Amino acid sequence: MKPVDFDYARPDTVDAAIKLVADDSRTAKMMAGSQSLGPMLNLRLVQPDLIVDLTGIEELRRIEERTDQILIGACITHADIEDLRVPDITQGALPTVANGIAYRAVRNRGTIGGSLTHADPSADWHSILAAVGAQVVLRGPNGERKIAVEAYMIGALEADLQPGEVLVRVEVPRLSKSARWGYYKNCRKPGEFAHAIGAFVTDPDRGVSRAVIGADALLDLRESLRLDCRTGLRPEESVTSFTPCAVSFPMTIRRGERVVKVMRSKVRSVFSLLSAPIVASGMTTRPRTARHPICQPKVQAPDRYPVHVPAAPKNATVKPVIRLSPKE
Repeated sequence: MKPVDFDYARPDTVDAAIKLVADDSRTAKMMAGSQSLGPMLNLRLVQPDLIVDLTGIEELRRIEERTDQILIGACITHADIEDLRVPDITQGALPTVANGIAYRAVRNRGTIGGSLTHADPSADWHSILAAVGAQVVLRGPNGERKIAVEAYMIGALEADLQPGEVLVRVEVPRLSKSARWGYYKNCRKPGEFAHAIGAFVTDPDRGVSRAVIGADALLDLRESLRLDCRTGLRPEESVTSFTPCAVSFPMTIRRGERVVKVMRSKVRSVFSLLSAPIVASGMTTRPRTARHPICQPKVQAPDRYPVHVPAAPKNATVKPVIRLSPKE
């Protein structure tokens, strides 16, 4: 399918973009990399009257490194972060995660601001940026406001973006040299959206330790974390199963190691549900685990998949059963 007819505007300043999207007389959608909006337009899931292209705004492509943080413009692409065109102040966390987002063609055009505003629970930036304690800066007719990344996503495909507001930049704090981080995600194959994500950051010099579980719409995260009382985690009451679950807790090395193990078990439990045998056409198969280095943990597949053959009718020729192995 093709999108419906719409008007197109490419402003060169943030104020001009705000004026366009604040117009209540027509429906406007903002576009950056168009990696999510483009398919939605073609499928006519969205039918705007106006497309506002933000890629012509120089301010949204700006990068500013400060002593304690770095300011990343909303139109900075995943590839910019992966290729270190954006200075890395997170001990390799952001470039590593950027390398595992979709495919290179998507990373060349997809933007960090577009991913956060699209608010897909399976996206990578929500989880890792919530773990490092990043914030987003929004600008609208009433001025600027700053909120935490985990608060910006208020539901599946729903961001806390008020009418007329534009996401201007992302502020990422600098991690100290003693900081450690971990990031795990499960997906059926590299490039697909994750079914479960776990991220953990501990920074002893700053007294910060945070754990995040994202991309999980099957389990109630608050209850699953409360059941393991040994971690001492108490998520905020506003956390839901569709938004990244960011939890701060007293920082100790032993407790940090325990949290990593708990998160890994939660991620594995979600993946075990999603990789349950699928029965189709009389044969039972099991999805394979992606071998991307970020897609962890790896699940060992059995030597042979079980095969179910339906009973053959009388006087019918029975064909031999073909047993598929993981290598075939």
